[in-house]
Amino acid sequence: MTMMMRVGMNVINNNNNNNCCRSSSSSSSVLMFNSTAGNDNKFFSSRAKMTTTTTTTQKKKKKKKNFNRGRTVSASNNNKATSSEPDWKVKQREQDALIGREENAVKERVRTILNEILNPSTYLKTTQMEDSGNISASASASSPSSPPSSSHQQQELSDKIRKATKMLEEGLIERESQVRLLLLAAFCSEHLLLLGPPGTAKSEIGRRLSAFTQGQYFERLLTRFSVPEELFGPLSMVGLEKDMYIRKIDGYLPTARVAFVDEIFKANSAILNSLLTILNERLFDNGNERIEVPLLCLVGASNELPESEELDALYDRFLLRSSVEQVSSASLRDLLKLSESSETKARANINDDKKFSLKPSDFQGVKEKACEMTTVPDSVINLMTDLRAHLQDKCEPPIYVSDRRLLKAVTLLRVAAYTDGRTIVSDFDTLLLAHVLWQRPGESAMVQDWILERLAKERGVKQVQYLLAALFGRACRSDENDEEEANQLLSEARGLKEILTTQLEDLAGATAGGVPQLKKHVWLSPAESERAAQSLSPMFNKARKGLEKLLEEALTLEVALERKTEPHVMALLLPEYWADFIRSGPIEDVKPLGLAKP
Repeated sequence: MTMMMRVGMNVINNNNNNNCCRSSSSSSSVLMFNSTAGNDNKFFSSRAKMTTTTTTTQKKKKKKKNFNRGRTVSASNNNKATSSEPDWKVKQREQDALIGREENAVKERVRTILNEILNPSTYLKTTQMEDSGNISASASASSPSSPPSSSHQQQELSDKIRKATKMLEEGLIERESQVRLLLLAAFCSEHLLLLGPPGTAKSEIGRRLSAFTQGQYFERLLTRFSVPEELFGPLSMVGLEKDMYIRKIDGYLPTARVAFVDEIFKANSAILNSLLTILNERLFDNGNERIEVPLLCLVGASNELPESEELDALYDRFLLRSSVEQVSSASLRDLLKLSESSETKARANINDDKKFSLKPSDFQGVKEKACEMTTVPDSVINLMTDLRAHLQDKCEPPIYVSDRRLLKAVTLLRVAAYTDGRTIVSDFDTLLLAHVLWQRPGESAMVQDWILERLAKERGVKQVQYLLAALFGRACRSDENDEEEANQLLSEARGLKEILTTQLEDLAGATAGGVPQLKKHVWLSPAESERAAQSLSPMFNKARKGLEKLLEEALTLEVALERKTEPHVMALLLPEYWADFIRSGPIEDVKPLGLAKP
């Protein structure tokens, strides 16, 4: 039993030893596997990295190779495409190049001509030639032994007027316009009405007119109870004894050279008939005899407009009218600084024959000479015609302008131009119509604004643009083999160019140097000239740009016709006119150009 137990224990120990051996073997095997696996992982990881690097390098090389191959293929394809380009495409490229050269040639030629026309010295050429032509014509008409030429007399008279104007303005504030109208009325043998509230120097202005009368001056203040004897003289007692209704007119209105009548619209019907005849016909019925009156100018003053219709005829006798307002706030300080001594001194200087430049002889024959030597252009006539239509038809209430007033206004513009040293009435002279063509004081500014707007109008730009568009359409439809039609079109294009060039020269002559014709105008006051210049300058700039653009288009068409440019090239040169031609042109005219819808 003991032996059996020992054998059993040995068996058990042997089994345990075998198990231990197995477990240690297993552990060793596991350790060895783990160690081997770790080494293998490092190996595979390193190898994977190497493989990845190799793959990336190979891809880059392949990509570069493919890119180079692509460039080579693309270049070869381009060369192949170039060498195998269709003939129509080559011809189209050549045709585009020809069109471009033709277009550039026309533009370059137009640019050259336009620069020559728009040269500032060219602008003033017309005005300078006219002035020199007037002087040379007058000089040639007179020999060295003959009296001074007419142009010299005009300039001398203009200088005298400027000096007299400055002297008449002394001691007066903001009365430059009234002083000039006073002298202009005297030169025109017309009458001036000063309308305004009391205390605005109306009487003082009228009295200063006596400076060049040498004693033949008459002045009266009318009331509602004034009788004819106050104006025309008392009845002659000797005449009554002989049954003759005769007045003693010496020293009264019928013998006066210059007269001033205050509150003139208070004249009653007993005075009106004789007064109207004196003012208009310069005649006075004295008994059974009609005598001529030497009246040069009558200045009337009133605080109010005429109320009754019987005074309308008297109101119409005053060609020049001026509304006299209070001195503005800006000039009130200058007025307050004046003293009575300054006014007395100014009046004494005016009445001094040696100091006052104008003499009674300077007024003689000026109106007749002006009507004989000056011309009124169509632009002035058209302006006056349209102005009258505007005042009578489009104003509310209508402003009535009688035929007699309109005729006298033309004569006034002639005298204004002549005394300003010119032989042609300027468009700027029409600004004086603001003192002629109104019935109520507020209408004067309206007339002036209309004239300023008209002076700066597009000057026929629209009409020329319509003509140019029509000429462009005819040029596109014309037969290139018809020489007669081509010459006719070219002649009309040159005519449009001349019209636009003349308009630009006129505009430049009017505005050169800051509108000098306005600032140097002898009959426009500084305030009126400045206001007109400020209003016209931006309008003239706009008109100039429009004329220059239209002139460039007319030159483009002219050069294209000279070069016999094809219509499709003219379409590139003048796209606006081409678009208008396509829109408005008949379909049969568009079809030959390949522009009709299928």
